[in-house]
Amino acid sequence: MDIDKLVAIDVHVHAEVSCCQPEDPIMGKYLDAASTYFKANRTRPTIPETIALYRELNMAFIMFTVDMEAGTGIKRISNEEIADFARDNADVMIPFASIDPHKGKLGALEARRLIEDHGVRGFKFHPPMQNFDPGDRMCWPLYDVIAEYKSIALFHTGHSGMGTGMKGGGGIRLKYGQPILVDDVAVDFPDMRIILAHPSWPWTDESLSMALHKENVFIDLSGWSPKYFPKQVIQYANTQLRHKMLFGSDYPLLRPDKWIEAAREVGFREEVLPLILKDNAAKLLGLTG
Repeated sequence: MDIDKLVAIDVHVHAEVSCCQPEDPIMGKYLDAASTYFKANRTRPTIPETIALYRELNMAFIMFTVDMEAGTGIKRISNEEIADFARDNADVMIPFASIDPHKGKLGALEARRLIEDHGVRGFKFHPPMQNFDPGDRMCWPLYDVIAEYKSIALFHTGHSGMGTGMKGGGGIRLKYGQPILVDDVAVDFPDMRIILAHPSWPWTDESLSMALHKENVFIDLSGWSPKYFPKQVIQYANTQLRHKMLFGSDYPLLRPDKWIEAAREVGFREEVLPLILKDNAAKLLGLTG
């Protein structure tokens, strides 16, 4: 990966279509609702199509699925499938995995194997969809492995577009998206780098406080067009958190080039935007000195 030639590093890209298995029918209902909420195309890109887009845009990206088998019964896309594509497209693609914390020690063993044998660089958690409190000690075996390898844990925070408009919110409990629930994790696992995904509305200030307070906590700005960001996100990105903010799109729900186009118009300082788009992520991922 030639960092100097990249326009940006997108730290939040979803794999929603497998090349090896059909779409799960339960997941299809969530995708229907999310497409309506985000006004997005219901036809999701394949992993090769996503790779081609980012290569065309001259951007690198982190890709992951969400393992929510225990909470929803949805069959996950294989972590190995994503890792294999990343291995063969290392000029633009970085693999993260997702393991349902309810899997306990079995999940911890999988995490170790994925790191050692498949080059996985981090792990995605979606507490509302995985139906767990991030501070629940059932997660500790999995966190122990992530911390041991000084890997990255990326937590969905704030409102969930997934489930919005469905009966009972699709069974998704928004309370598990409250950022402060991750604070105990940041304290007890200081060697684990933590990314709080999205502007975290309606708890935006909690994420900002945690990123200020905890050396190992970062924020990705995915899932919202920058034109809708709460004003304090721009304020802190320009000042105290200039080295803690990361570009993320939430593709395929938001296109990365459209996100950047909007970001240039919302008040990010000229010297700050390159940090957000690439430099902060490159440092966090160990891609630069």
